Amino acid sequence: MLIHVMGISLRLLNPVVAAFCAALPLATPVWADGGRAAELLQELQRPDLPNWQRVEEALWAEWSKSGSATADLLLKRGRDAIEAEDWPKAIAHLTALTDHAPDFAEGFNARALAYFRSGLYGPAVADLSHVLTLNPDHFGALTGLATILEETGRHAAALQAYRAARAIHPHDPDLEDAVNRLEPKVTGQTL
Repeated sequence: MLIHVMGISLRLLNPVVAAFCAALPLATPVWADGGRAAELLQELQRPDLPNWQRVEEALWAEWSKSGSATADLLLKRGRDAIEAEDWPKAIAHLTALTDHAPDFAEGFNARALAYFRSGLYGPAVADLSHVLTLNPDHFGALTGLATILEETGRHAAALQAYRAARAIHPHDPDLEDAVNRLEPKVTGQTL
């Protein structure tokens, strides 16, 4: 099934996951209040930004604010389990988080990482699609999606996702490297 995420056409390998992603409602991002995250995203676009890592860290901190002590605790426990490489525990905590706070994009993003590290690409893609529905500027989710697409041999779609992430975060050298790595594969040209 072909779906579109952030203007990227994706043919998902698992038709159940594809149907799920296609059925996601388009929501107004919870964080889209013109607040600190929007300012940080705008700052990240500055070409002369020597301290881009600090801006990126501040943006991740903003995206990690749920507004709920319970959600914050579940996110911390899920991330701690990811750090410990305890994927079932991470998925359990982060599923509790996404159930408790279904409009909190970072809960889905963290769970996508746990799914990915568990080798569960279908659920990871579903969660990343949900993140991008809630927060279309989430370059981390775009990068995660691109990584999965690249690992599954979908180079053209991966390149589109990496380019979309780089458009949001032009300072990340890993995104530049990914684009440079995939462009020859997709265009058929060698450097």
